[in-house]
Amino acid sequence: MNDDQLLRYSRHILVDELGIEAQQRFLDAHAIIIGAGGLGCPAAVYLAAAGIGKLTLVDADTVDLTNLQRQILHMTASVGRKKVESGREAIGRLNPDVIVEAVDTRVDEAWLHATVPNASVVLDCTDNFATRHAINRVCVAHGVPLVSGAALRFDGQISTFDFRNAASPCYACVFPEDQPFEEVACSQMGVFAPTVGIIGVMQAAEALRVVAGVGETLTGRLMMLDSLRMDWTTMKIARQTDCPVCGSRPRA
Repeated sequence: MNDDQLLRYSRHILVDELGIEAQQRFLDAHAIIIGAGGLGCPAAVYLAAAGIGKLTLVDADTVDLTNLQRQILHMTASVGRKKVESGREAIGRLNPDVIVEAVDTRVDEAWLHATVPNASVVLDCTDNFATRHAINRVCVAHGVPLVSGAALRFDGQISTFDFRNAASPCYACVFPEDQPFEEVACSQMGVFAPTVGIIGVMQAAEALRVVAGVGETLTGRLMMLDSLRMDWTTMKIARQTDCPVCGSRPRA
């Protein structure tokens, strides 16, 4: 770290559990954020501010006026622009030392298999089950930790699936691919803006703990938020022996 970095990240360095060692891990890390919307925006802001060395920001959508109520990387002047380009510029203004790769695409398994193995952590900030399951399958295949978040109306949820840990469940252990889950978009049901902010910031915190190897992540736990009553519920989740995605992984 140079002198400017020592000063910029001094409040991390002063934390006993982090220090220079963890901050250097942040600087050396590569995080993939899939989805530059309500969850991905706050996650990207905090990862960039914390000094994650490289961010790959993935989204195929353009900024719409309705996004601005909650998607904090984007400004009024961003309407009509690609979200990843708007996000890259905003992150550059926040921390120009962060390398931001803007990927204007809808991810598929071919892209994921080519890109995920190079990442330290993946943040799933998407809003549909098909993409979530594709991300999960590829992270399982390559043993890359996955931080998954979701939010709708006043409800949010978050968990971490750390495939470096043989006991970790995967997303499909909790939400099996063959189970019918209703796809409901915030464009139909709405979303309370701070709810996505809370979950997205928590995704960043989980990713930083994964990278630094400090504290205890949400591996094996699903946290659910009712932000109308500001009530948290934590549910323990376990790896399923018959899971078609991760069941063949070696066990602890």
